Amino acid sequence: MKKWVPALLTAVMAIWFLGNMQSPKDAGFAFGEFGRLPLTANGRIVPVDSLARNSLLEIREKQTLNTEPWKAWNEKPHIISATEWLANVMMNPAVADEWPVFRVDNPDLISLLKLPEKDAAKKSDGKHYSWNQIQPSLEAFDKENERVQKVEAGNRTAYENAIIKTHQRLGRYAQLKNTLQPADAQDWPAELAAYEKMIPAGVAAIQAQQAGQKYSQTNFDEFVGTIRRFQYMASLEPPLILPPNGAREWRRVGDALLDAPRPNGVAIDEAVRSYARMTGALAGNQPQVFNEALQHLRSLLGPDQAPALSKAQAEVFFNRMEPFYNAMVIYILAGLLACMSWFNLSSTLRRTSVWLIALAFVIHTVGLVYRMVLEGRPPVTNLYSSAIFIGWGAVFLGLILEKFYQNGIGSVVSSVIGFITLIIAHHLALEGDTMEMMRAVLDTNFWLATHVVTVTIGYASTYVAGFLALIYILRGVFTKTLDADTGKALARMIYGIVCFATLFSFVGTVLGGIWADQSWGRFWGWDPKENGALIIVLWNALILHLRWGDIIRERGLVNCAIFGNIVTAWSWFGVNMLGIGLHSYGFTEAAFKWLMLFVGSQLLFIGLGLLPARLWQSRALRAA
Repeated sequence: MKKWVPALLTAVMAIWFLGNMQSPKDAGFAFGEFGRLPLTANGRIVPVDSLARNSLLEIREKQTLNTEPWKAWNEKPHIISATEWLANVMMNPAVADEWPVFRVDNPDLISLLKLPEKDAAKKSDGKHYSWNQIQPSLEAFDKENERVQKVEAGNRTAYENAIIKTHQRLGRYAQLKNTLQPADAQDWPAELAAYEKMIPAGVAAIQAQQAGQKYSQTNFDEFVGTIRRFQYMASLEPPLILPPNGAREWRRVGDALLDAPRPNGVAIDEAVRSYARMTGALAGNQPQVFNEALQHLRSLLGPDQAPALSKAQAEVFFNRMEPFYNAMVIYILAGLLACMSWFNLSSTLRRTSVWLIALAFVIHTVGLVYRMVLEGRPPVTNLYSSAIFIGWGAVFLGLILEKFYQNGIGSVVSSVIGFITLIIAHHLALEGDTMEMMRAVLDTNFWLATHVVTVTIGYASTYVAGFLALIYILRGVFTKTLDADTGKALARMIYGIVCFATLFSFVGTVLGGIWADQSWGRFWGWDPKENGALIIVLWNALILHLRWGDIIRERGLVNCAIFGNIVTAWSWFGVNMLGIGLHSYGFTEAAFKWLMLFVGSQLLFIGLGLLPARLWQSRALRAA
């Protein structure tokens, strides 16, 4: 029976993964179908579903919305999809403004905005608030934001950083509210019809005023006031949601409304009319009318838009698949089983962990390849994708180690690094669209596929060596499971991986110099990112020379490999936080705290590794 356990548990997790991919059926309003519509945001074609998920991640830090977060864990909350939330923000803000979507967890900011503390009776969980709760204090907030904007980023307090983040979230919400209609619209279909009727008289009044002739002040004021509302909509630069029409490109609703007055009459874009009907239907709780208008809108996407529609549908499927989240869950389970196998010496648990890691690795790979196809790019294009790829490479190396040594160490390394890197990627996704258009200086597929991928494999390898060293320290100091043979095996693994890391980090750095020569006209400029890559090469080379010269033995090799984690973390994230140099893209303030905690933890492990051998639980390693 035991021999079937790995296959059975892996099959269960595979069924769980496939079950999560099932598309929920629309009951009433076709929000799922609405989510498949293409639009242009962040310089690329995206489905409404991706815009909704990315926006909700940025504002609430989750891809779904709990409209009743104050309820206890044993009460059934009301959870809606990101697409349903976005549809209401765009078309029915009277409802959306009541939902607690803004995450505010800084106590000083909560006090400034006069928001309620955690109290179920007041329908507050103490960290999620609605637009209507924040809006009365916006004047005080704006004044404080003006002050904070003048403070240098590196000198801001936690409260001031919370001000900046909330300002960005409020700005994104305002953008979305002005995507399809003015945010203050009460009955948009009626207001659009009224605008269409007023155009001839309004244009005539403006022309007469400009010519110094007599004109109707009422028509002039009414038309100019309406135009200013549309100008404000366009000025917020919301997504371009109107599909191309003839020679036109993707457009914003505000721009289309401003272009409606023509010398030979009025031309309201048909897509604007369809969205207006959807808006009225959602506000009036008319799902059939909403769905009919949605189908008419889809019919406006001609043959030329077939690629955009196909790409949007493919990305919706990718979003629903959530490969990296699901792989992360399986990595956790596999890691626990691998660790348990050390204590009861169960080969069944070890084999089960290997099977699960293999399943997670397949899901991880599918997600990586699918993402590459969607972007039309190599696997590493930004910090987010580098985390995905580093985790993938580390899992692959760990599986190879497990294949040769079959002692659970490779499984633990695979699962731990896979989990940690995907957690990092999740938090990086909070910054916005993870597949946004690349800046021109980096937009070269050949070098992305050579320099960036190669040097990132070097990062992944260095981390694998470092985490093998962590296992050596943890098992040696705290348990009696690390005997002399296992210690030597770990040392051989670390040494081999460091050799591998040295090769790839060196080749990747040289390729980066060639790219820099072609892009910036110099091979090397002592840019912080370049220095970080060079430090990784030098540190790995130093480890090899120390080992070759017999200057360090097992424990010296282990401690040096752990310090390699610090060096790699600095090159990967630290240089981006300096805010200087040609490679300072992808900056994220939230990462600084976690980077410092990571560095502190690695220094702690090095301290443990330097303890006298008599203090180690695994006495067999005293002479190492």
